[in-house]
Amino acid sequence: MTPHRNTSSAVTPPGCPGHAGARPAERLFGAEFAADPMASYTRLRAHGCVAPVEIAPGVHAWLVTGYETALEVLRSPERYSKDPRRWRALADGSVPADSPVVPMMMYRPNALWTDGQEHSRLRGAITDSLGRVDPDALRGYVEHSADTLIDRIGPRGKADLLSEYGAVLPLLVFNQLFGCPPDIGDKLVDGMSGIFDADADAEKANAVLTEGVAELVALKRREPGPDLSSWLMAHPARLTDEEMMHQLVLLMGAGTEPQQNLICNGLRLLLSDERFAGDLAGGSMPVDDAIDEVLWTDPPLANYAIHYPVQDVELDGNLLRAGTPVLISLAAANTGTGLAYDRRRGNRAHLAWSAGPHTCPAKGPAHLIAATALEKLLDRLPDIELDVPVEALRWRQGPFHRALAALPVRFPPIAPTTRWAPGDEGAASPALSPSAPAVSASRAPESGSAAGPRRSWWNRVTRRTPTR
Repeated sequence: MTPHRNTSSAVTPPGCPGHAGARPAERLFGAEFAADPMASYTRLRAHGCVAPVEIAPGVHAWLVTGYETALEVLRSPERYSKDPRRWRALADGSVPADSPVVPMMMYRPNALWTDGQEHSRLRGAITDSLGRVDPDALRGYVEHSADTLIDRIGPRGKADLLSEYGAVLPLLVFNQLFGCPPDIGDKLVDGMSGIFDADADAEKANAVLTEGVAELVALKRREPGPDLSSWLMAHPARLTDEEMMHQLVLLMGAGTEPQQNLICNGLRLLLSDERFAGDLAGGSMPVDDAIDEVLWTDPPLANYAIHYPVQDVELDGNLLRAGTPVLISLAAANTGTGLAYDRRRGNRAHLAWSAGPHTCPAKGPAHLIAATALEKLLDRLPDIELDVPVEALRWRQGPFHRALAALPVRFPPIAPTTRWAPGDEGAASPALSPSAPAVSASRAPESGSAAGPRRSWWNRVTRRTPTR
């Protein structure tokens, strides 16, 4: 375990990650990093378990690449705070408020960015509400949503599984979980996707997301129902409207884009790696092994779990100044353990869900959604293949995620198994509570104004093909 000591009186080495000795900061953005992040992690490891990085132009941080060192940071809330209000460079204007990474790092009064008793109160509301979701009902809704999407692409014999399956399915599931109507879902789709890409429109995307969540909270105050939003609202923690908004943003952020990446990264592995191809050809479903492998080697959030030293502290021979962002490279820490594939199978000691007091509270539902999505697709399309060489697949740019830009596939066309029309996925269906009945069959939208917003929302999410 890496030792820590207070070094507030030390003068060397410099504490700014942008001026760490003679080393230039490694860039965690741009096309080169997106194409081969492991090359960057290899260079960073040459300097030890902690190294200076630049996560956007002019935005400097430290990146932890060592597994044991990462655990030490994640499990030491007395030394490393989650509260971004400690971020000195943002507070003094060195990092402008419109920097593309700020929406993913800024303070929000939610369970992710708080410490101590406030974190316990907010996290308790989340975990208790998630605990009311029935896994069998959740699996049923994922299967229903997956069948709907597969029926749409099946007759064509080819598809982009990212924009037409992996990116859409989590949105359908979470809009259902939150009791979110399609017109509000439209704003949540645009806003959430925008802040993850960390592009020039991130500030605008954050505003759109805020507007959509505010409308959802107002709706649930007026019309509570058997859904996650209403359960959070009724929790003894007595969340304010502002707190409600920020817990929902946190849950959406954790459950949509990362879930999409877990599904698509798992599909890429299953369709391209010879270790799984034999099992697929023999009719086996090595889905859990593939998910474990992705969580070890290509976790949906590659570099995140941001902390801020409470005081100046030495970590692996580097002086980390108080209030400087410290990111955990979940991908580098996992892949630096030296575990071979056969030792990773069934091994859940990876850091993809983080660790310590801020470990992901929804890892069970997240795993269930991904596994069900993969199993359903492979069951319905057993002869599916990549439509391009795996080396030709492109990855979206950004310091935080590991996300494909597209996942083109081909397969023998199949006939739909259910009657389907655009808009069905927005229709109401039973809530995911222990007392809920089975999810009803898909149905065509009735004529009238109700079909309009459903179709608009559906068209929006199916057109959303990331290019970065």
